[in-house]
Amino acid sequence: MDGLTWITYVGVITALIVFPGPVALLCTSHGLKFGRHRATATVLGGALASLVLMLVSALGLGAILAASETAFSLLKVVGGGYLIFLGIQAWRAGPQPPSPELDGAVPDPLAPKASIGRLFRHGFMVGVSNPKDLLFFAALFPNFIAVGEPQLMQFAILALTWLVIDTTLMSIYAAMGSGLGRWFNRPGRVKAFNRATGGLFMVAGGSLVASGH
Repeated sequence: MDGLTWITYVGVITALIVFPGPVALLCTSHGLKFGRHRATATVLGGALASLVLMLVSALGLGAILAASETAFSLLKVVGGGYLIFLGIQAWRAGPQPPSPELDGAVPDPLAPKASIGRLFRHGFMVGVSNPKDLLFFAALFPNFIAVGEPQLMQFAILALTWLVIDTTLMSIYAAMGSGLGRWFNRPGRVKAFNRATGGLFMVAGGSLVASGH
């Protein structure tokens, strides 16, 4: 892989990752509710999900799903259902007054239960719940891999580059969410944010389920 190919790849994936999706929305939400430091666990969970999807795609599951409409539809329904479930949880979360000890974050009713491990798992499950990413990686990587060169090293470079950019941008989303904490100093605003977040998750999940038929 030459330098120009790598630079092109960086530009392409930066444009793709920066566009807010379910993981970016979750990182922003957790940054607001739990603070940017604890939301780092969410960011890392999402990054691990991307790595898993890359590896699975490289092993050929992406091609299998592309060939099997039934399996792909089933995975999309399961993934969409999980996003809808998260949306309902966010929608039903009640407002709580802000607290200064969460580095500007707005506490959530689930905050006492939101351990670092739980935030990490939450980020991972949202990231891994979209089977379309398997096909995305399967379609993206071959365009930047030189056939005549060792493919394992090239794949490692592509995957590592993706993880660095993805982690950086998702950390920015988490910091943005944390920075909004002072604005959410009224229960009504927190409730509106929870419902907006929940609505977006449900729309994303519904779209994924609908596309599975």
